[in-house]
Amino acid sequence: MSPLFPALVSGDCAARPALRFGERSLTYGELAAASAPLAERIRDSGRVAVWATPTLETAVGVVAALLAGVPAVPLNPKSGESELGHILSDSRPSVVLAGTADELPDPLRELERIDVDVHHPGGGTALPEAPEAPEDAAALVVYTSGTTGPPKGAVIPRRAIAATLDALADAWQWTGEDVLVHGLPLFHVHGLILGILGPLRRGGAVRHLGRFSAEGVARELNDGATMMFGVPTMYHRLAEVLDGDVELAKALGRARLLVSGSAALPVHDHERITAATGRRVIERYGMTETLMNTSVRVDGEPRPGTVGVPLPGVGLRLVEEDGSTIAAYGTDGAPTGFCDGESVGEIQVRGPNLFTEYLNRPDATAAAFTEDGWFRTGDMAVLDADGYVRIVGRKATDLIKSGGYKIGAGEIENALLEHPAVREAAVTGEPDEDLGERIVAWVVPEGAPDPALGSELSDHVARRLAPHKRPRVVHFLESLPRNDMGKILKRALPKDAE
Repeated sequence: MSPLFPALVSGDCAARPALRFGERSLTYGELAAASAPLAERIRDSGRVAVWATPTLETAVGVVAALLAGVPAVPLNPKSGESELGHILSDSRPSVVLAGTADELPDPLRELERIDVDVHHPGGGTALPEAPEAPEDAAALVVYTSGTTGPPKGAVIPRRAIAATLDALADAWQWTGEDVLVHGLPLFHVHGLILGILGPLRRGGAVRHLGRFSAEGVARELNDGATMMFGVPTMYHRLAEVLDGDVELAKALGRARLLVSGSAALPVHDHERITAATGRRVIERYGMTETLMNTSVRVDGEPRPGTVGVPLPGVGLRLVEEDGSTIAAYGTDGAPTGFCDGESVGEIQVRGPNLFTEYLNRPDATAAAFTEDGWFRTGDMAVLDADGYVRIVGRKATDLIKSGGYKIGAGEIENALLEHPAVREAAVTGEPDEDLGERIVAWVVPEGAPDPALGSELSDHVARRLAPHKRPRVVHFLESLPRNDMGKILKRALPKDAE
């Protein structure tokens, strides 16, 4: 099979910058020298855990595992001992890779520890990637967030990584000349596969901020970075300060590409960033199990509120609860069914970007796929005739059936965020004897809410969307619960809110 990192194994790019974390950096030659001996040491280790701090050591450890043909299990350093214990007992790594200064928690101390030396004095070129590793061989085991039970280990094959990164290169015109800046965690698909392995596959460079800040983004974009990856929380923070920060606006305006993912970016933030910088933010859509499914193309029409079109090689369809197809957009780019931008269905996908299984969970793996091989994402969306996908929410938490209508929480959240008195918003459904479900809004206001604000927001949504989409109840909170990637945790909203 072809190598995942042509620039690394060929040696032709030895002097080119590859990775930079703060003041520490590696060229491709130095990355090869550091990863080659580690790859040789772990070649027969089975699965290896990686203590995934935002450091050079994490990047070198994962690259070494991929060079050796050994599956890597990225571990979230913020995981509690119970969750960490579950992941270790499920994945059964033989060793843990960590930075020399990392203090590991008790569940990891029973494993053999290998300290990653990022400036290894021996070796000058990387080992060729293991020729015996087929395309379907496991590259990573990435654990899901565990919102409906213990986290499941999604086994990501080598072909899924290659297919996703090459499809994004096509959609984004991503080349070895690009320099990426981001501050994403490295235990998840977004920060690790797209944010670290992506630049390395292209032969380009990545500058990791360690911790996200507007100052760091501006500094790197002013110093030659061409792309930025972030989650909506990061872009919201940028949008909040852009009006008073001319230099930040100029820096963002210099970027070739601004990409948001892991959750929907509110249309209001799209508009504020574009107005201040002249740059549009591109959204894409993916999951741990599927890597990337769709994206707005850099040469495509800007359409805030959508996640673009299916990537090359990805088939996408919307289905009813009984499994019948509402609309589809095939790998040949041909729309079928009700691609009307209104009919809501669950997204199902197929293609080389998919995971192979949930580790040790054949029951969950079987349930995740249809009989004809499509993966059930659990996300609800509408599809336009030209393939643009607009996600309206999760099937389990964001599809509200009210008064005979199927309503997506996402469009109501976007409408609420357009109101100047709303800082953050989430929408859920709750049982209603008359409507089946009534729409409930959870709002973080700008300042103390006026007593009449709840009614005003309900009327605002009714005018902006339709009367049947108005929130029947509005709760005001000081903050919304979020996970490490900035996604709102609707199941963690208070049960006894007034």
